[in-house]
Amino acid sequence: MAAIVLIVGSVFGAPSLAGSLQVSGPATVITGDTLDVAGHRFRLFGIAAPDLGQSCQWPDKVIPCGDVSRTALMDLVIAADVNCEAVGNMDPMSDGTTLARCDVDGFDVGKNMVHTGWAVVFAQQSIESQGEYQDTEDKANEAGRGLWKGTFQLPWEWHADNGTVND
Repeated sequence: MAAIVLIVGSVFGAPSLAGSLQVSGPATVITGDTLDVAGHRFRLFGIAAPDLGQSCQWPDKVIPCGDVSRTALMDLVIAADVNCEAVGNMDPMSDGTTLARCDVDGFDVGKNMVHTGWAVVFAQQSIESQGEYQDTEDKANEAGRGLWKGTFQLPWEWHADNGTVND
């Protein structure tokens, strides 16, 4: 019976016995930095994206940057298996999500969101993320990609002003 549990667990992406959560499969995108994979909700480690209700000012119009950010993440993971591995102690955040690094075919999804300009470095989570993604964010800013095409409120500031949580 234990062998069956191990086989089923490995096939369906259940947590390994070593205590780290690693799953793979198609993703359902929730926001620009949150997705569901194999029945688990993950927030992408080291980044923050605008919330769904958040707007941004571009030179000639206001855009729903939270919605656009979510669509950008959809573009990165559509029709692909997304591999996610929990970061840290696997304790869920206050909203029930788990911090994770996710990739598609070896490409870091969080870093790609920063590259496209639809997410920013969330240094409050970790100094590690700041060093890892900061050059990518600087290049997106210099190129005027995504959020950097106009002005926007940093996601954690928007959350604080609107009484929402962004761990």
